[in-house]
Amino acid sequence: MEKKRGIDSFTLHILAMLFMLCDHLWATLFPAQEWMTCVGRLAFPIFAFMIAEGCYYTSNVKKYLIMGSSVFYPFHQNVLWTFLLGVLSIQIIEKAKKKQKKWISFFVVCLVLLMDFLLGTITMVDYNAAGILTVLLFYFFRKKTWISFAAQLVGLYYLNVVMLGNLYYPVTILGHHFEIAQQSFALLALIPIWLYHGEQGYHNKWFKYFCYAFYPVHMLLLVAVLNFINR
Repeated sequence: MEKKRGIDSFTLHILAMLFMLCDHLWATLFPAQEWMTCVGRLAFPIFAFMIAEGCYYTSNVKKYLIMGSSVFYPFHQNVLWTFLLGVLSIQIIEKAKKKQKKWISFFVVCLVLLMDFLLGTITMVDYNAAGILTVLLFYFFRKKTWISFAAQLVGLYYLNVVMLGNLYYPVTILGHHFEIAQQSFALLALIPIWLYHGEQGYHNKWFKYFCYAFYPVHMLLLVAVLNFINR
């Protein structure tokens, strides 16, 4: 069998975790290295894409009902709560589709989008409403077509630059001055996402549990190192 060209799921997972680690290293140990958080912007869209892919193709949705690694905090929730709301939204839409009435599906989609916007804003999950809508963006436009690629590009631009773009870097090129939003680097995540060929690649039980543990374990280690340095 001829090997498909592109990136498999295993590679996407590794890239997303490395990008996340880079961002968290900046937030804890290397705050002066601004480039690290710019690289870290690529992590969330890749994770959101994989969540949407997993929800669409899995026969066991329960394993995608991710619980947050901490209890509900009244001022800000971690990224796992963002993904949880995204997964629940997809399941509500999928159940509405089974009704086989287009007007019901359309009404449910509109209602879900509205509720996600309100919940994401009120509960202040990570990336706010834009984070939940990113998962849905990849769910709605998951096909390998130019229309889907264009929708992903425009959608990510709106969600990251328009909705989340509150930090800009001044840039001068050939005497022309303009600004680049820090969140605009998230659009670069589309490169590995578009190169994804749909295959799982390397998979093993140890790697599955490694992925589950990566978020809480690396956060705990970074905090422990930071506390040791600040003694």
